[in-house]
Amino acid sequence: MSRPHHKFWPKRLPHSISPPRTPLWDNMAISARRYPDKPAIVFFGREFHYAEVARQAERLAAHLQTLGVRKGDRVILNMQNCPQLVIAHFAILRANAVVVPVNPMNRAEELKHYITDPDARVAITTGDLAAELVKASDALAPEQRLAHLVVTQFTDAMPEGDAPADMPPAWSEWLLTRHALPSLAGGEVHAWADALASSAPAPEPTVGPGDLALLPYTSGTTGLPKGCMHTHASIMHNAMASSLWGNASPENITLMVVPMFHITGMVSLMHANIYTGSTLVMMPRWDRDLAGKLISRYRVTTWTNIPTMVIDLLGSPNFDQYDLTSLVHIGGGGAAMPQAVAQRLFDSYGLRYVEGYGLTETAAPSHSNPPDHPKQQCLGIPFMSTDARVVDPETLQEMPPGEQGEIIMHGPEIFQGYWKRPDATAAAFIELEGKRFFRSGDLGRVDEEGYFFITDRLKRMINASGFKVWPAEVEALMFRHPAIQEACIISTRDSYRGESVKAVVVLRQTHKGQVSEEDIVAWCRENMAVYKVPRVVQFVDALPKSGSGKVMWRTLQEAEK
Repeated sequence: MSRPHHKFWPKRLPHSISPPRTPLWDNMAISARRYPDKPAIVFFGREFHYAEVARQAERLAAHLQTLGVRKGDRVILNMQNCPQLVIAHFAILRANAVVVPVNPMNRAEELKHYITDPDARVAITTGDLAAELVKASDALAPEQRLAHLVVTQFTDAMPEGDAPADMPPAWSEWLLTRHALPSLAGGEVHAWADALASSAPAPEPTVGPGDLALLPYTSGTTGLPKGCMHTHASIMHNAMASSLWGNASPENITLMVVPMFHITGMVSLMHANIYTGSTLVMMPRWDRDLAGKLISRYRVTTWTNIPTMVIDLLGSPNFDQYDLTSLVHIGGGGAAMPQAVAQRLFDSYGLRYVEGYGLTETAAPSHSNPPDHPKQQCLGIPFMSTDARVVDPETLQEMPPGEQGEIIMHGPEIFQGYWKRPDATAAAFIELEGKRFFRSGDLGRVDEEGYFFITDRLKRMINASGFKVWPAEVEALMFRHPAIQEACIISTRDSYRGESVKAVVVLRQTHKGQVSEEDIVAWCRENMAVYKVPRVVQFVDALPKSGSGKVMWRTLQEAEK
């Protein structure tokens, strides 16, 4: 069925694709056979060739098998961007197991859920994060704890000798410190080098396209995060589709700074580039001047980012020293790109910023702008093989162009459902014209040309520089503070991040005058990921409530606006 957006579809591409019916590991194995001596990853000047990455992943997979990892087992992967994340990710897949990617900013109180909910017994992490994982595991009942922890150090992936010349001075202690291996109650801790030295045979590949490959977690309106069940097939589709949509080739050089624990970095960048056989120039986290140097030095051709990164780089006092002329594709999502910044990119470099839209449930893009015909501050058009509509949230009738409704999607990239949550899964899907559509919870509209725009949210969520903050989850954590009687999380405007987190708090009578707003913020920093921490805390005597006793968060939100 022809849709208005097909008029703007890239002429070189079909509307739908037939991805390989093979497991994701095959993409790494094939690229290693085709390009054994080609850099898969560049990290602070050290090159990891495809053959080396595949070999290390196979050795780690063999070690995981000796630890008892079997087909379908869930293995936690908790790291910032580094070569070991790619190696470990593909090692878990090679071991026929399931990757549970975890945000490295999470603290012990949050990490408990990522151990107990997927029933994980094995985790892989870096030295700077190992203690927090151990703290989380040790606090659990013995039968719930981790049995094995594999720990690498950032220096395992760096050239020997002095600190790399490009390393920001503020990062030296973080990246160059080799942390002592912690003790794990009731379990064993394994050094990365020992794991890679395994002489055991690699497991026999037994997974197929319909088997579970990834279990990334997403939060929502009900507090604790839910695991999104993605198969090898759903990830393979968006890896291949992302590669084709961005006109990728094996000659691509991609700046890898979007975090790979997040679905966009994991699928649209890591998996897409490994599928294509491209090179990833990797940054462990954002630094504008390091980004400028890397783009210039390695002649980076493709950069997927969050718009605030582009704004930050363009604002660097050293910007005139950087050469961005090698870039042929730039885009991203998570927040709208300001019109003036997009125009500067076009005027200076002829680059059209390509915005996209997707969720953890959709394996990253469900929508993207056509690279040759993007619209600014727009989600784009439905992605390859995808049917997307805007419907009335109550009647589920499709809305005419320009009218607001809920965005729903059907396609091969859609997840199978929420792990152990049949109730949430049932609520997330509807049937329309004989197809199973996922309800995004986002309100939007479609223009006359078939482009989608987001207008509001059905879900209660805060978008802070592309990081999704779910108020119910933050509130659940804050209620553990002994001084807090009640708390309500709302968004507050932020000139740089777009939105930030604000906590409206009622203190217990026994703690009034004893605890300050700064004390609450400091406690939050100790107990939750930094992007969730309230930037503003406001003490009140009472929260507004409905007749049934529910906190009227919308009243507080409207007052804030």
